[in-house]
Amino acid sequence: MINRPRRAPAAAAIGVVFALAGLTAHAADVTLNETGSTLLFPLFQAWIAGYKSVVPGVTITAAATGSGAGEKAALDGAVRIGASDAYLSDKVAAQNPQILDIPLAISAQTINYNLPGLNGAHLKIDGPTLAAIYRGTITQWDDPAIKAMNPGAALPHHAIIPVRRADGSGDTFIFTQFLDFSAQSWEDNPGYGTEIAWPNVAAEKTATGNDGVVKTLAATPYAIGYVGISYADEIAKAHLRTAMVKSQDGKFLLPTSQSIADAAAELDPRTPSYERISLVFAPGDNSYPLINYEYAVVSKSQPNISTSHALRHFLLWAISTTGGNGKNYLQPVGFIALPDFIRGLSEAQIAQIK
Repeated sequence: MINRPRRAPAAAAIGVVFALAGLTAHAADVTLNETGSTLLFPLFQAWIAGYKSVVPGVTITAAATGSGAGEKAALDGAVRIGASDAYLSDKVAAQNPQILDIPLAISAQTINYNLPGLNGAHLKIDGPTLAAIYRGTITQWDDPAIKAMNPGAALPHHAIIPVRRADGSGDTFIFTQFLDFSAQSWEDNPGYGTEIAWPNVAAEKTATGNDGVVKTLAATPYAIGYVGISYADEIAKAHLRTAMVKSQDGKFLLPTSQSIADAAAELDPRTPSYERISLVFAPGDNSYPLINYEYAVVSKSQPNISTSHALRHFLLWAISTTGGNGKNYLQPVGFIALPDFIRGLSEAQIAQIK
């Protein structure tokens, strides 16, 4: 049985308001450096501009280096914030008890393709078929498995070119987790992660970052790949199309704000206090299957009081619906705000930063 979401305590909400109101007197000339997720990068850029008007004395820098690099930099203490689409494994979390995984927003991933003559259509696809494409056992666009999901579509007899990330990537984590959860042929072998031992597929191409995947797809007719939803504008400009992906309940869905929110609502209540949980392949009639929390990977222990205070304030602002979780920031990149229950858990984690 799924527990129902709980409201964040009123006292905690009042505490957040006071914390947000009181920063400017304590955090002048502090720099917070962030690196990691290319999916989160467009949102971080918007946050940096917006936050500057709130607290001019705090400088935030951001770099799109991939979730794997973001996690490593945070674990090594090289940055204040490591941005990741993937949560830390139980093993890594146990080895690094000082590290927090804090959800900042909810995002999604899209399956995109460059299919001449069919880029005006939303083709349907499921996890087992994607797994077979990335294993190299389905190699042609007119394969019977694809045709069965797309009756009437003029699918060409042409080789499929799968595109995947070359760097350590939270997008790879989400995509391969979906394959692992939905396709027995992928489960455990090769499994999921920010980096995996990919099957050897002769036709495949690799790219670095979400922008690299979009550019590779655009330049490669008959290619298919996975891209973070925050690159929807770039996908449209490249004249790529987005697939309808089969959910756990058997419905083919596009990643809309409603289908993302419905999927999140199914699994958010199960989120533990440490907030490391998968939202992929949620049950529910309208649950888009490729969604996730966007994480800030940060240390509880900061070098000084000014830095810890500034970091707490920025993260509280980022998850506030009157700050970084406002629609004016999230809608342009296709993200949705944290539900109140999850925001309360994130606030509790942020309070541990000293």
